Amino acid sequence: MLPEERTVPPAEHPVQVEEDLLAARHAVRAAAVSAGFSIVDQTKIVTAASELVRNAYIHGGGGTMTVDVVRDPAGRTGLRLRVRDEGPGIADVEQAMTDGFSTGAGLGHGLGGTRRLVHDFDLDTEPGRGTTVTVARWQP
Repeated sequence: MLPEERTVPPAEHPVQVEEDLLAARHAVRAAAVSAGFSIVDQTKIVTAASELVRNAYIHGGGGTMTVDVVRDPAGRTGLRLRVRDEGPGIADVEQAMTDGFSTGAGLGHGLGGTRRLVHDFDLDTEPGRGTTVTVARWQP
Protein backbone atom coordinates (compact mmCIF):
# COMPACT_ATOMS: atom_id res chain seq x y z
CA MET A 1 0.00 0.00 0.00
CA LEU A 2 1.05 3.56 -0.60
CA PRO A 3 1.95 5.83 2.30
CA GLU A 4 -1.14 7.64 3.55
CA GLU A 5 -2.14 10.24 6.04
CA ARG A 6 -5.14 9.95 8.32
CA THR A 7 -7.94 12.42 7.90
CA VAL A 8 -9.62 11.47 11.20
CA PRO A 9 -8.48 9.26 14.08
CA PRO A 10 -9.06 5.54 13.43
CA ALA A 11 -11.98 3.87 15.15
CA GLU A 12 -11.66 0.39 16.63
CA HIS A 13 -14.66 -1.92 16.89
CA PRO A 14 -14.89 -5.24 18.74
CA VAL A 15 -15.83 -8.40 16.88
CA GLN A 16 -16.67 -10.65 19.83
CA VAL A 17 -20.39 -11.45 19.65
CA GLU A 18 -22.81 -11.84 16.75
CA GLU A 19 -24.31 -8.37 17.33
CA ASP A 20 -20.86 -6.87 16.66
CA LEU A 21 -21.10 -7.99 13.01
CA LEU A 22 -24.03 -5.66 12.33
CA ALA A 23 -22.42 -2.86 14.34
CA ALA A 24 -19.23 -3.23 12.27
CA ARG A 25 -21.16 -2.98 9.00
CA HIS A 26 -22.96 0.13 10.25
CA ALA A 27 -19.66 1.71 11.31
CA VAL A 28 -18.11 1.09 7.88
CA ARG A 29 -21.18 2.47 6.08
CA ALA A 30 -21.11 5.60 8.27
CA ALA A 31 -17.40 6.12 7.59
CA ALA A 32 -17.91 5.63 3.84
CA VAL A 33 -20.80 8.11 3.77
CA SER A 34 -18.78 10.60 5.82
CA ALA A 35 -15.83 10.23 3.43
CA GLY A 36 -18.09 10.95 0.43
CA PHE A 37 -18.13 7.50 -1.16
CA SER A 38 -20.75 6.79 -3.83
CA ILE A 39 -23.51 4.30 -3.02
CA VAL A 40 -21.75 1.68 -5.19
CA ASP A 41 -18.42 2.16 -3.37
CA GLN A 42 -20.22 2.16 0.00
CA THR A 43 -21.80 -1.17 -0.87
CA LYS A 44 -18.50 -2.69 -1.96
CA ILE A 45 -16.57 -1.68 1.16
CA VAL A 46 -19.44 -2.66 3.49
CA THR A 47 -19.69 -6.06 1.77
CA ALA A 48 -15.92 -6.55 2.15
CA ALA A 49 -16.11 -5.55 5.83
CA SER A 50 -19.02 -7.91 6.41
CA GLU A 51 -17.09 -10.86 5.03
CA LEU A 52 -13.94 -10.04 7.00
CA VAL A 53 -15.64 -9.56 10.37
CA ARG A 54 -17.74 -12.67 9.83
CA ASN A 55 -14.54 -14.65 9.17
CA ALA A 56 -12.88 -13.19 12.28
CA TYR A 57 -15.93 -14.07 14.38
CA ILE A 58 -16.56 -17.57 13.01
CA HIS A 59 -13.07 -18.83 12.15
CA GLY A 60 -10.90 -16.65 14.39
CA GLY A 61 -12.97 -16.72 17.56
CA GLY A 62 -13.47 -12.95 17.49
CA GLY A 63 -11.16 -10.00 17.15
CA THR A 64 -11.21 -6.32 16.26
CA MET A 65 -11.87 -4.14 13.23
CA THR A 66 -10.19 -0.78 12.77
CA VAL A 67 -11.73 1.74 10.37
CA ASP A 68 -9.46 4.47 9.08
CA VAL A 69 -10.26 7.29 6.65
CA VAL A 70 -7.00 8.10 4.86
CA ARG A 71 -5.64 10.24 2.03
CA ASP A 72 -2.92 9.02 -0.33
CA PRO A 73 -0.09 11.19 -1.74
CA ALA A 74 -2.18 11.87 -4.88
CA GLY A 75 -4.93 13.34 -2.67
CA ARG A 76 -7.45 10.51 -3.05
CA THR A 77 -9.58 9.70 -0.02
CA GLY A 78 -9.79 6.09 0.99
CA LEU A 79 -11.25 3.88 3.61
CA ARG A 80 -8.86 1.36 5.16
CA LEU A 81 -10.11 -1.55 7.24
CA ARG A 82 -7.94 -3.80 9.36
CA VAL A 83 -9.57 -6.92 10.81
CA ARG A 84 -7.52 -8.94 13.30
CA ASP A 85 -8.15 -12.14 15.15
CA GLU A 86 -6.04 -14.44 17.27
CA GLY A 87 -7.54 -17.65 15.94
CA PRO A 88 -5.77 -20.62 14.40
CA GLY A 89 -4.55 -18.74 11.32
CA ILE A 90 -4.88 -19.95 7.75
CA ALA A 91 -2.82 -23.02 6.93
CA ASP A 92 -3.13 -22.78 3.12
CA VAL A 93 -3.59 -19.17 1.96
CA GLU A 94 -3.64 -20.07 -1.73
CA GLN A 95 -6.48 -22.53 -1.18
CA ALA A 96 -8.35 -20.06 1.07
CA MET A 97 -8.20 -17.41 -1.69
CA THR A 98 -9.66 -19.82 -4.27
CA ASP A 99 -13.32 -19.27 -5.22
CA GLY A 100 -15.44 -22.17 -4.11
CA PHE A 101 -13.24 -23.10 -1.14
CA SER A 102 -15.02 -22.96 2.21
CA THR A 103 -14.30 -24.39 5.62
CA GLY A 104 -17.87 -23.69 6.66
CA ALA A 105 -21.35 -23.57 5.19
CA GLY A 106 -20.65 -20.54 2.98
CA LEU A 107 -20.41 -20.37 -0.79
CA GLY A 108 -16.64 -20.01 -0.73
CA HIS A 109 -16.42 -16.51 -2.20
CA GLY A 110 -15.07 -14.97 1.03
CA LEU A 111 -11.46 -13.86 0.77
CA GLY A 112 -11.24 -13.99 -3.03
CA GLY A 113 -14.49 -12.05 -3.35
CA THR A 114 -13.32 -9.54 -0.77
CA ARG A 115 -10.10 -9.01 -2.70
CA ARG A 116 -12.14 -8.15 -5.81
CA LEU A 117 -14.24 -5.57 -3.92
CA VAL A 118 -11.29 -3.45 -2.78
CA HIS A 119 -8.29 -1.77 -4.36
CA ASP A 120 -5.67 -2.89 -1.81
CA PHE A 121 -5.67 -6.26 -0.06
CA ASP A 122 -3.09 -7.61 2.38
CA LEU A 123 -3.39 -10.90 4.25
CA ASP A 124 -1.03 -11.63 7.14
CA THR A 125 -1.55 -15.04 8.69
CA GLU A 126 0.32 -17.94 10.11
CA PRO A 127 -0.98 -21.13 11.68
CA GLY A 128 -1.21 -20.66 15.44
CA ARG A 129 -0.72 -16.87 15.25
CA GLY A 130 -4.05 -15.59 13.95
CA THR A 131 -4.93 -13.51 10.92
CA THR A 132 -4.88 -9.83 10.03
CA VAL A 133 -6.51 -8.66 6.80
CA THR A 134 -5.99 -5.05 5.73
CA VAL A 135 -7.99 -3.67 2.82
CA ALA A 136 -8.53 -0.24 1.31
CA ARG A 137 -10.99 1.18 -1.18
CA TRP A 138 -10.19 4.51 -2.83
CA GLN A 139 -12.41 7.17 -4.32
CA PRO A 140 -11.69 7.92 -7.97
